[in-house]
Amino acid sequence: MYNVNGKTDKNDLLQLHAPLVKKLAHQMKAKLPPSVEVDDLIQAGMMGLLDAINRYEETHGAQFETYAVQRIRGAMLDELRSSDWLPRSIRQSTRKIEDAIHVLMQQLGRPPQEAEVAKQLKMSLNEYQEMLTECGGHQLIYYEDFHDAEGGHEHFLDRYQTSQSDDPLQNLINGGFREAVIDSIRALPEREKILMGLYYEQEMNLKEIGAVMGVSESRVCQLHSQAIARMRSTLREQAWTGVA
Repeated sequence: MYNVNGKTDKNDLLQLHAPLVKKLAHQMKAKLPPSVEVDDLIQAGMMGLLDAINRYEETHGAQFETYAVQRIRGAMLDELRSSDWLPRSIRQSTRKIEDAIHVLMQQLGRPPQEAEVAKQLKMSLNEYQEMLTECGGHQLIYYEDFHDAEGGHEHFLDRYQTSQSDDPLQNLINGGFREAVIDSIRALPEREKILMGLYYEQEMNLKEIGAVMGVSESRVCQLHSQAIARMRSTLREQAWTGVA
């Protein structure tokens, strides 16, 4: 691991941690739509690993692998952002679902059922569930969420920003956004709340969650997409009404 000058050999570090890049790439790919190529994530991750090797100093006190994981994941996320991996049609569908849930929440004062959302969207329950499946990979925050506002409102993430930071995501975490996310999870129907816990806390994949919940993997995907849409709708409502 060290060269004749007592310095860590960069090539050895690159080879040693290449399997880590592949592992992280496949973990991330499992939560993304089929349109995302795992090889693209691996390539970006290797660049992140190389960057970590060039930047890392043993005097940091942290283990190299801990530092490298952050740089690798960051490089993969940058690749996703730059390649605009979520098709526009899917973004439009997810926004329609969010808007329908938002309207029904205001009308009913409770989380709407799937059949109610389908009716609001003027489609059959099967059509709505197919839309949820197509929206697999739907996530809580999109890259463009830090930029364009819609509907005459300031962007809902601005409500949770405490300063103009170079790292807006970390800025949100340090502010009130984390608590708002927790509140939005608590507001989910019990079944979706359990799903989110298994997915994000227990880090189970969709197939494993399906086995626990007694449903198919595709049904888990639908419920996950719907849960995220509910949470985004709740966060928008909190931001616009000043409740956070």
